Amino acid sequence: MASKINRRNALKNIVAGTAAVGVSSGLSALAMDKPESNEPLRLKGNINHAVCRWCFSSFDVEALCVEAKKIGIKGIDLVGPKDWPTLKKHGLESTMCNGAEINLVDGFNDEKFHEKLIKNYTEMIPLVAAAGYKNLICFSGNRRGKDDETGWNNCVKGLKQLIPLAEKHNVVLVMELLNSKLNHKDYQCDRTSWGAELCKRLGSENFKLLYDIYHMQIDEGDVIRNIRDYHQYIAHYHTAGVPGRNEIDDTQELYYPAIMKAIAETGFKGYVAQEFIPKHADKIASLKKAVEICDI
Repeated sequence: MASKINRRNALKNIVAGTAAVGVSSGLSALAMDKPESNEPLRLKGNINHAVCRWCFSSFDVEALCVEAKKIGIKGIDLVGPKDWPTLKKHGLESTMCNGAEINLVDGFNDEKFHEKLIKNYTEMIPLVAAAGYKNLICFSGNRRGKDDETGWNNCVKGLKQLIPLAEKHNVVLVMELLNSKLNHKDYQCDRTSWGAELCKRLGSENFKLLYDIYHMQIDEGDVIRNIRDYHQYIAHYHTAGVPGRNEIDDTQELYYPAIMKAIAETGFKGYVAQEFIPKHADKIASLKKAVEICDI
C-alpha cells in the first residue's frame, strides 16, 4: 500500500513539475516575443540606420536622440539648423537636412518658384557643409498640368543654378520620390524613372534621389528591380509599411529583409531612415524592431 501511495505522490510531483516547466517556458516565450526597448541591439554594420524626426514628434529632439543612440541609430532625418547642435551633442548625424524647400507642392518644376528656391538653397548649402553634413532635401513640386518634358526642363533650369555651389561645398541635393496616387496627388517626381531621367540631364554626382520605399511601392511596385536598375542615382532610402505607413512588420505587404539585402548588394553606403508612423503605444520599441528587421 505504501508503495502505491509513493507512486501516486511521485506521479503527482512529476505532473506538477512538468506543468511548472510548461508555464515557465510559456512565460519565457512571451517575454522573448515582447519587444524590449531598453536592450541594445547588436547591429551587423551592413546598413546605416537613421530615423525621421516627424514620425516621432511626441518626443522632443533631445529625447529622440537619446533613444536613437541606445538603439544604434546613427542619424536623424529632416531636421534643420536649429536642431543640429542637439544632434551633435549626442554624436548623431543630420542624415537628410531640410529647411530650404518652400513645401512639397511648390518645387523646381515651376519657374515661378525658382527665385525663392534659389535664394533659400544658396543660403542653406553652405550651412549644411559648415555643419559637416551632406544631404539636403528638395522636391519637384506638383504638375499643375505640366507634362514630363516641361517638368524636367524647368527642374534643370532651376537646379543647374545651384549645382556648382553644391559641388563646391560637397553637398548633395536630394529630390524625394513621392507617390501621387494616394498621399501626394499631382506630385511630379512620382516614379523612379522620372527622377533618374532628371539625374541624367543634370549630370552631377551632387544631385540624386531619395527613394522612398513606401511611396514607390504604391505608385510603381517592383521595388527590388528598380533599386537594382537605378541605384546609381539613389542617395538615401526611407521605409514604411504598405498599406498604412505604419510599422514594417508582418502586418504589411513588404518584406524588408529582402529589400535591405538588395540595397546592400548595390554597394550602398548611405543611410536607410525609418519613416513609419508607429501605431503601438511603445513607439521606441516599434522603432527598435524596425531597425532589427532592416539590419541584415
